[in-house]
Amino acid sequence: MKLHVLTVALMGAVALSACQNDATTDTAATDAQTAPMADDAPATDAATPTGDYAAEAPAMDTAASGTLVEVASGSPDHTTVVTAVQAAGLVDTLNGAGPFTVFAPTNAAFDKLPAGTVDGLLKPEAKDDLSGVLTYHVVSGNVDAATLTQQITDGGGSATLTTVQGGTLTARADGGNVTLTDAKGNTATVTTADLKGSNGVIHVIDTVLMP
Repeated sequence: MKLHVLTVALMGAVALSACQNDATTDTAATDAQTAPMADDAPATDAATPTGDYAAEAPAMDTAASGTLVEVASGSPDHTTVVTAVQAAGLVDTLNGAGPFTVFAPTNAAFDKLPAGTVDGLLKPEAKDDLSGVLTYHVVSGNVDAATLTQQITDGGGSATLTTVQGGTLTARADGGNVTLTDAKGNTATVTTADLKGSNGVIHVIDTVLMP
């Protein structure tokens, strides 16, 4: 019974619509015929490419205008490492052509070291030791996040990075993060990746690594 009532109602609506259409003027009919169909209007938007098209779009240029030292100098969280680089006489080296990959500890990372460690390393007589610690955080080449992740994958879950100091770091993927383990078993987590400079890339880490 409900179906019969619904059918009658629909037929009535169709009949009413037909009467209204007959009552329109010829001008309105002409305009209606020349107006774009509603189905045609959104065709362009609906056909907007996705997926592969997005990969082909130009990437945003995130490269900084300065060298790695200049990029680090602009960060309020890296004043300690910048001071250390200056004290070790490495400014000219890290301003060179490179490219270099720098794992830069934050000020908070240096604060985690035993009391007096930083002050001791900054003394003139400890320049060689300081240089060794800093260059242990530098890898030759432009090892961005994608490259490092691929190296870890190719290595079956870990990758060995040879530092400018001559020692090695072990990189691993851990719960969506990349970690670095030094020769003494200390582990640092990459907290910010791919801060690009004109001569390489910086990855921010939360722990100072020791050779």
